[in-house]
Amino acid sequence: MNTPSLNIGAVERDTGLSKDVLRMWERRYGFPLPERNANGERVYPIDQVERLRLIKRLMDQGHRPGRLIALPSEALAQLGPKKSRPPRAASETIDEPGIDTLIGLIKRHNANGYVHALQQRLARHGLQRFVQDTIAPLTHRIGEAWEDGDIQVFEEHLFTELTKRVLRQSIAALPQGDGNPRVLLTTLPDEQHILGLLMVEALFALDGAECIPLGTQMPMTEISRAAEAHCVDIVTLSFSAAFPARKIPEALQQLRQLLPPSVALWAGGAGIAHATPLPGVQQLPDLAQGLAALGDWRAQASV
Repeated sequence: MNTPSLNIGAVERDTGLSKDVLRMWERRYGFPLPERNANGERVYPIDQVERLRLIKRLMDQGHRPGRLIALPSEALAQLGPKKSRPPRAASETIDEPGIDTLIGLIKRHNANGYVHALQQRLARHGLQRFVQDTIAPLTHRIGEAWEDGDIQVFEEHLFTELTKRVLRQSIAALPQGDGNPRVLLTTLPDEQHILGLLMVEALFALDGAECIPLGTQMPMTEISRAAEAHCVDIVTLSFSAAFPARKIPEALQQLRQLLPPSVALWAGGAGIAHATPLPGVQQLPDLAQGLAALGDWRAQASV
């Protein structure tokens, strides 16, 4: 019986590790060890793909690849769940039983039940509380579960897609903002997570700002061009905890130089929670600080 395997392009998409990295590891570390198909092309057994996926997850947490690849499978599997975590902030522990229920629906693959439960909470709490007290802590908990291997990749994708659908429907139902301020929302290349952006867009639009969403992974030069084309007042970037922290300061400095001085640059999300403050960049680790910054901007603009 043939062992299931994936070609190098599929492994790249599945794990987030580039083809160049896979080939380099093969030469340097002797892993992965692909087989060859009838055409002489690399194919990777599923067990190696699973190990690569776990290695990538641990790399996102700050581990070095050379050390990870050398570890036996048992030790590798224990690294994620044993990772210590700081205590949750009060905003992340609101309505924990309800959050657990929502996670349970995702893990039972009950898509309709999950969407229905979200819609009920939205109707009961209103959009601002729904975003801050349900979606924000729920996203954090799902991220922890993914890091620990307690949730499958397809389950995390199901959560993301269904939550995006509910948030976008909620945003579309809001009245058009008055353009005060005009806010461009996006992420830099290598940042694929969009839920942070959608949460900010929902709260800013609810507060009357005009939001210009560009989605994720936008090159810096295109962010600059879009800011000029749309005459925006603020560019807001989202950084998830998975974004390499070492890349953030240089990226923000470069983008700050590309933007006109009159355009504010805001950076939010779990990824910048411990980042060093930078001149010309306002760092907003949580949603409440984002709303406060919006109020401060309006107060200064009216002077």
